[in-house]
Amino acid sequence: MTTQRQWIEVRATDETFVEEFNRVAYESGWTDGLPVIPPTEAKLKAFVAASGRPADEVAGEIAPRMVAATIEKVAANAIMAGCLPEYLPVLLAACAALSEPEFNLDGIQSTTNPAGVAVIGNGPVRREIGMNWGRNCLGPGNKANATIGRAVRLVLLNIGGGVPDTVDKAVHGYPGKYTFCFAENEE
Repeated sequence: MTTQRQWIEVRATDETFVEEFNRVAYESGWTDGLPVIPPTEAKLKAFVAASGRPADEVAGEIAPRMVAATIEKVAANAIMAGCLPEYLPVLLAACAALSEPEFNLDGIQSTTNPAGVAVIGNGPVRREIGMNWGRNCLGPGNKANATIGRAVRLVLLNIGGGVPDTVDKAVHGYPGKYTFCFAENEE
């Protein structure tokens, strides 16, 4: 069976690559239903380099599968979500927090309630990467908020296994599962 990574590299030279990748991503369950950006080898290397950490370093284990969220795996999901490399430290911190037993990610991933994960940016990084903490901070229009929140969802799906209707048993779902990220207004 061809792995996601092998398939991406083989097809990256094709004109219809993005459309075909999105078809395969949707059919394979790698996406939240929205289009994704293919995580090519060159993009993965750039993201991992920007993190300043080894590709195989573990940021946390994501429930319910309890699979290691390596820097490279998190970076692949960040790319698919549309993140910029400088957003990766926030996403890695979120993965570490999600892995804490007190957070009960397994319960959140498998409940019938419409629970979702919110990421709240704090400290200087929120300004450095342009997160929104003001008007419309939960609405559209801010790349950092939108893509970091979405990347968390893709991590929960692709690494943790929070697949709708199999593990994720939410009765009606919750729109915050597409993206739910904003910064704290520290001022």
